[in-house]
Amino acid sequence: MESLVETNWTEVCNAEDIISHVGICAQLGEKQVAIFYLKDEQQIYAIDNYDPVGEANVLSRGIVGDLNGEVVVASPLYKQHYNLATGVCLEKSEVSLHCYPVRDRDGVIELGLP
Repeated sequence: MESLVETNWTEVCNAEDIISHVGICAQLGEKQVAIFYLKDEQQIYAIDNYDPVGEANVLSRGIVGDLNGEVVVASPLYKQHYNLATGVCLEKSEVSLHCYPVRDRDGVIELGLP
């Protein structure tokens, strides 16, 4: 079943401006969104930039890697690992982040907003 909510896409930056496996931060109103482009895998992820454990907007500065087969970002503060696809914290499953639709449209990175 298709979603009835239309997605509005907002341009963030050019894909060529992002270094693979290095996060960037985009400001969307009051929210900060961390975006990670894994170019070799052709995967783009967008999650909240706010680390609820460390209580700071820092996740775009985290280290991206693979932990037990899951693509994660490690918070630069207390080193919790957040799954980039689901937003779930691996060390504290009751903690999770919001994930945003994101895409590369003809070399332009766009975030999807309802």
